Amino acid sequence: MAKRNIPVVDLSKFVKGNAEERASFVKELGRAFHEIGFVGVVNHGIPKDLIEDYYKSSKAFFGLPVDLKRKYEVPGLAGQRGYTSFGKEHAKQSEVADLKEFFQLGQEVSDGDEIKSEYPDNVTVDEVPAFSQKGRELYQAFEKAGAELLRAIAIYLDLGEDYFDAKIHNGNSILRSIHYPPITKEPESAIRAEQHEDINLITLLVGASAGGLQLLTMDNEWVPIVPEENEIVINVGDMLQRLTNNYLKSTTHRVVNPPKELWHLPRLSIPFFLHPRATMDLTCLDKCVTAEQPLVYEPITAGEYLNERLREIGLKK
Repeated sequence: MAKRNIPVVDLSKFVKGNAEERASFVKELGRAFHEIGFVGVVNHGIPKDLIEDYYKSSKAFFGLPVDLKRKYEVPGLAGQRGYTSFGKEHAKQSEVADLKEFFQLGQEVSDGDEIKSEYPDNVTVDEVPAFSQKGRELYQAFEKAGAELLRAIAIYLDLGEDYFDAKIHNGNSILRSIHYPPITKEPESAIRAEQHEDINLITLLVGASAGGLQLLTMDNEWVPIVPEENEIVINVGDMLQRLTNNYLKSTTHRVVNPPKELWHLPRLSIPFFLHPRATMDLTCLDKCVTAEQPLVYEPITAGEYLNERLREIGLKK
């Protein structure tokens, strides 16, 4: 059995547990986010068949001819909706594009919230109707699980359980289906996804179809993350790190190329980037600023921060 490099927690203990189980979950999750920035979650409530259906329809979409996929690429949207073709995105410190293509779904507002005007419409793929349908269902399931995890973190930070609720309601979250095609020739120093940190509050990743995900430990060592079956991997994003003045860690991670004998295998990965509303204030929490940990960041809103980062990774001009 592969060595576990990240702890695992059981979300049902928080959602359905008694006071003691809830308290223990909060402590375990908080410690993982503070010490490692990554955690595996079981009993997360995201239906297995929904995940499988979305994988299947993602595969069908990425299997379409390139010129067909390109008609779902929306100019001027910085890749926030629809398709982004191969070689467009790079890590902020790298000039070499990652070896991937992807498709993004965003928030669909159904309760009359005026924030709706800020979000572009999702792109529906005519050739694979299930891709859009299952994507929407998966998006909502991820939102639900993500909201529970943030409630636990709010308790851990002593902010009151509902601290994040209104901030993430109709938030700017993104479901991204990423396809790393088979590698056919020696890559020019590029790997499937160069080392980076995520921009958002937290990321929920459902098991990839092939290995390759690695995180950088505090000892500056790359270690593989190999989730068990039915486990999702959660990591802290830069917005949560910023809010907590680096108390919760947004850990550097990457997706490396497989050994040469496995180059022929594509890799499919489905992360959900949980974002708040653009107006959320990311000013560091007073309680996270101490003599030992002086203030690191200037005040900024989530929307301003997102735009800054999208420019850095080449998606926004």
